[in-house]
Amino acid sequence: MFEPRKAAVGRPLYTPEERIRRDGSPWTIVQGVLAPLQLLAFLVSLWLVLRFLQTGEGAEAATLSVIVKTLFLYAIMVTGAIWEKRVFGVWLFAPSFYWEDVVSMVVIALHTAYLYAFLTDALGVREQLLLALVAYASYVINALQFFYKLRLARREPSSVSHLNSSARTWVTER
Repeated sequence: MFEPRKAAVGRPLYTPEERIRRDGSPWTIVQGVLAPLQLLAFLVSLWLVLRFLQTGEGAEAATLSVIVKTLFLYAIMVTGAIWEKRVFGVWLFAPSFYWEDVVSMVVIALHTAYLYAFLTDALGVREQLLLALVAYASYVINALQFFYKLRLARREPSSVSHLNSSARTWVTER
């Protein structure tokens, strides 16, 4: 169904045009703000969940923290899809971020399963929070993927100098 475009060895993460669109998009800033906020929500929630699982105290705080973390996840996923459309021309599964998006779908599915279990009482509180830990493990894997890509992007030379100003104007207006 979805088939990633083969990334050529040595292919840059962004073409010069994509880099210009990335740098000019307000969604890049939104992602840059939401990502650390989600990480902070994750760290606080992880502490609260582990505290509950260890002591049996603070179920409400742990539950609320997982819900807040999940809402941040939904926000970053929606705005990330908008960012991907703006930069790469597709809502999801752009070749440069194909596997990150695949893992993101697993992360979303697990967080959504947690919300379902919470809203329907399909699992007890302890089991819900254990499910949240599984979702969090997938989030950590996905976050590491994105940190790796961020590092790659920072190492890439800014190769837009060969674009003339009219090409830059055309790309940024799209």
